[in-house]
Amino acid sequence: MRRYSSKNGLHTLTELNITPMLDLVFVLLIIFMITTPLLENSMDLVVPKSSTAAGAVNPAQTFNISIDKNNVLKIDNTIVTPEDLESRLATLKADKPDTAVVVRPHFELPIQKFISVMDILQRVGVTKVGVMTVKDGPAAAPKAR
Repeated sequence: MRRYSSKNGLHTLTELNITPMLDLVFVLLIIFMITTPLLENSMDLVVPKSSTAAGAVNPAQTFNISIDKNNVLKIDNTIVTPEDLESRLATLKADKPDTAVVVRPHFELPIQKFISVMDILQRVGVTKVGVMTVKDGPAAAPKAR
């Protein structure tokens, strides 16, 4: 016996099911989130080579500039003013064009004082400049005086 129902066997789909599409989008998002950092960090860098590159700096040609927290400038343990520092560096640069300078700023020195010394070095034309630091840690903590 056949039952009759009032429901129509053929009905149109009125709503789209977007769940499978969202699943696909989330899977693709996760794949791209995982692979993108790997692509950025996997670059092979080729460092340029030079046959005329200079080796290490000769310590005999290195001059030390120390800056106290009170803005006292010393070049090789001789106290100088900023004007004297510029003139001395100019004569040193004229005598030895490969002059190297190591700047030793005090850790409490305002950055503007350090930048003013770096400006002097740039005006004079000293290109080999290093900044002396100490290793960070409990053993390197400054001593109270």
